[in-house]
Amino acid sequence: MNSRSRAQSRAAAAAGPSRGPAHARAIRTHGVARSIGLVATAALAFGAVGGASALSSIGGNISSSNGLELVTDRPEQSVPDPSDPNAGKPLNVLVMGSDERGGENGHEVAGVEGMRSDTTILLHVSADRTRIEMISIPRDSRVDVPACNTTNGKTTAPANTRFNAAFANGATVGGDVDSAAACTTQTVESLTDVFVDGFVVVDFAGFQNMVTAIGGVPICIPEAIDSPKADLQLAAGWQTLDGAQALGFARARYGVGDGSDLSRIGRQQQLLAATMNQVLSKNLLSDLGQIYGFVDAGTRSLTMSDNLSSIPSLAGLAFSLKGATSGNITFMTVPNAPDPKDPDAKVVWTSEADELWAKVRADEPVVAPAEEEPAPETAAEGGAGSTDGADAPSSSDGGATEGTGATEPTPVQTKEAGKEAFSAADETAQCG
Repeated sequence: MNSRSRAQSRAAAAAGPSRGPAHARAIRTHGVARSIGLVATAALAFGAVGGASALSSIGGNISSSNGLELVTDRPEQSVPDPSDPNAGKPLNVLVMGSDERGGENGHEVAGVEGMRSDTTILLHVSADRTRIEMISIPRDSRVDVPACNTTNGKTTAPANTRFNAAFANGATVGGDVDSAAACTTQTVESLTDVFVDGFVVVDFAGFQNMVTAIGGVPICIPEAIDSPKADLQLAAGWQTLDGAQALGFARARYGVGDGSDLSRIGRQQQLLAATMNQVLSKNLLSDLGQIYGFVDAGTRSLTMSDNLSSIPSLAGLAFSLKGATSGNITFMTVPNAPDPKDPDAKVVWTSEADELWAKVRADEPVVAPAEEEPAPETAAEGGAGSTDGADAPSSSDGGATEGTGATEPTPVQTKEAGKEAFSAADETAQCG
């Protein structure tokens, strides 16, 4: 784990070019509510388009009047808050990234047919709506995948295999994304005993369009990336990824880091945090077009379980999350270790994973809140406990700077995404 002082961080930021918001720094603590609120507002506008089109055919029959403009000293208008249909209850949503091979998505996996899901995240929203926890499930986890029902009445065969086989088997036997998502949901529930309230399947090509709509995503690239299979080349340093680059970054495995699925999960978590940060930076008035485009692209690329897909339900959930902050959004990976039967290709969940799922079931924080360290005390000149300078720590010892009484800034810890839990306010990469 690396660290640097806040002073060094500020100096580096001042010396470098303006790079917009960054996942490696704190998402502004005005809260995730602004982000979700903007998206919900744009989603409502998008959903209203259909109704507006229908009304346009009869609109010409109605004579309009602006008489209300003449009314003055009016009472405050009552605007009811949108209702969260799951208010007071924790919510678990399974998010899957669909990579349908050989089609618009297929440049990294040409020649491999069928539906795959290399990205699966259990999103947990606490009952009091103050915490959002995003738990990545490694695709190469060796698990017991149960038999699954599919939409055509057929049933998949149970197997001890990679976790992502659940999605592929459901798609192969059932022939559609509904069966694929259902089998993944069945598998997660059988492994964790966590009730899954709903699911979302995100088409990877649609994700590319979402990033394009918001003008790209600023992100720190600590080391140069050359991944021909993902059609991705990036220089080290701060980069603003366009849609195609973001898609390649989310997919890249070979030629990046150690080439493992866990390394890719870490980059995906960083990209999600960076995308969230970029949306947070948008202004409702000046950037409404981009926000609308982001939600438009998102709604075109999502398949959601019907209990989640209604605009009123989404708006209610968005409103209920107004108390959440960036520090309450946690990314983590299911605790794992190399598979003794195939250590170079698969992982198995450790006993810590059982503890994790128990916390999710109990709606407890998956990561204990960090205890705030007390502010360092400096002895008043000539007061009790003061020294004559002979015993005072030097600045190189991390204590008070000699002759000034000032203390050095607290180091900023860099979390290792994919291996350590981190919040959206944490730093996960350094780009001097």
